[in-house]
Amino acid sequence: MSISIRNMTKDDEYYVGTCTHVNEDNTEREISCLRRISWLRNMEKHGLRVKVALLDGIHAGFLYIMPIEINPWNIQGRDLMVFPCLVSQSKFSKKGIGKKLIKAAEEEAQNQHRNGIVTIGYFWDFWFMPADFFLKLGFKVVEKRGEEAILWKSFNRSAEPPHFREEHYNFKPVKGKVVIDLFWNRFCLTSDIEAQRVREVISEYGNYVILNEFSAVDQKVLQQYGIERRIYVNGEMIEVGPEIEKSKLREAIKVALNKMN
Repeated sequence: MSISIRNMTKDDEYYVGTCTHVNEDNTEREISCLRRISWLRNMEKHGLRVKVALLDGIHAGFLYIMPIEINPWNIQGRDLMVFPCLVSQSKFSKKGIGKKLIKAAEEEAQNQHRNGIVTIGYFWDFWFMPADFFLKLGFKVVEKRGEEAILWKSFNRSAEPPHFREEHYNFKPVKGKVVIDLFWNRFCLTSDIEAQRVREVISEYGNYVILNEFSAVDQKVLQQYGIERRIYVNGEMIEVGPEIEKSKLREAIKVALNKMN
């Protein structure tokens, strides 16, 4: 079997934009795909690249990599490249897809004259970004916060280690209103779909509910708040996991409305 890695082409956009969920007849993902690809393409002039893996010509995974100065995640630093997500499809496991993508990321970082590469990994028994995988490839833990850890591989002694952003959130109540504070990220399919669901639900309540949006792809917003994805209803955080269900948000709004009466 032959593995090849290339920068995202037009033929790869649907695969990347839907985060591998191709041909699933899902309207939300189809629409989000267009928004996300537009953003990814727009950020190429700032150094963002999408590395796509093909196994015998078949899409098998991908990796986003970008300068740390523009990354919409809760990592900050300088002169480094960040890859927030690495996707290697389970049906192609044990084929070396992930390793090839990491190698391509390292080469991209060196081509852009960066001092190292960085990601966030998790010490959990789950497929998404497992920290142990990166440790086996020579990454080191810089900073840990619960199960979440910043992992990096430096290329030279001048490299400065990255660190987590500090979070700054203060709820600002509005008398007689339910206030939704939505922190979201167009980079992420899940977050982009979730944000649209929040907007649609809030439109059902007229003037009773106020929506404040904070987009993490805006570096000024990210620096101010240090949060890339979260939902607060009157200052109380909602656990989201995958894309929030509309019914869950409606219930939270109902509770908040009842407290006001």
